[in-house]
Amino acid sequence: MTAPGSAHSPAAGVNPLLAGLRCRCPNCGEGPLFVGYLKVCDRCEACGEDLSQADSGDGPVVFILLIVGAIGCGGLLFTQLVFNPPIWLEVLIWLPLIAIMTLGALRPFKATFVALQFHNRASEARRDDAPRG
Repeated sequence: MTAPGSAHSPAAGVNPLLAGLRCRCPNCGEGPLFVGYLKVCDRCEACGEDLSQADSGDGPVVFILLIVGAIGCGGLLFTQLVFNPPIWLEVLIWLPLIAIMTLGALRPFKATFVALQFHNRASEARRDDAPRG
């Protein structure tokens, strides 16, 4: 069992939601989580925690698709029913707006998923004791 405050005790005081929204290390909350736009660092610059196994999978994309899709469809429907602009104007407004919302939400959503996985010590499901054959 690890002592509270050690390098492997993420529940020691770092809020995973705040660390995720700030795109910071899920262990210390200080070092940057990303080395590019969406590539997770191999190690935290501040605490040295190994982040190479961090993988959020498709989870963030699913939530972004649902949230941004609902906002985009609702907004498009609202503007069509209330203002009735031409289609080219709606496309000119809503496609870039949806793209900006999607790209803007990707980093914090991915960082939050990584931080929550780290906080809950989640890993891939596997059964090493299952019989083979």
